[in-house]
Amino acid sequence: MTGTYARSASFTITEARYVGAKVGADLRLLHNYYGKPGLDQIDDYVEEVALLLRDGYLDTVDYGFRDAGSNAWKLRLRYKATIGGQLTDGRPGSLPRAAEISGSGFYSYLTYSQKFHALTGTEKTTVKEALPFPRQGADAPSVLSGTSTAGHGYARNGTGVARDVYVAF
Repeated sequence: MTGTYARSASFTITEARYVGAKVGADLRLLHNYYGKPGLDQIDDYVEEVALLLRDGYLDTVDYGFRDAGSNAWKLRLRYKATIGGQLTDGRPGSLPRAAEISGSGFYSYLTYSQKFHALTGTEKTTVKEALPFPRQGADAPSVLSGTSTAGHGYARNGTGVARDVYVAF
């Protein structure tokens, strides 16, 4: 008895929303621990990740708490888009419960992939207008002394995100 198997080369919005939902679960946990982000914002963050991941336009997206005066992260969850390789599909969670974030506001910072940067200006505008909320240009927050924990990720059909958690000392 023989059989053939053909893997789809496309990454569907359903698969992208699966990955995005796991990012959303992490954000809900942040809300439970620290009171932010607002629950009404999380669905928009999830949809933004899903749309950009589906089309290969996401490079990294960060969520966390930063000191606005120094533009330095106090607690950051970074999700790096990954295609192929050693992808893991873990369970959301395993986040620090007691990071020192006093005086820091919730913040999110996103970078686009090379595929996005190869688009024409009109195509970039079309992509950005399809997202659930607009983002403004800004300098990337810095990381100072702290710890970083990698090795956690979410994936489906060969595409996903690798998560890194940074906590400042």
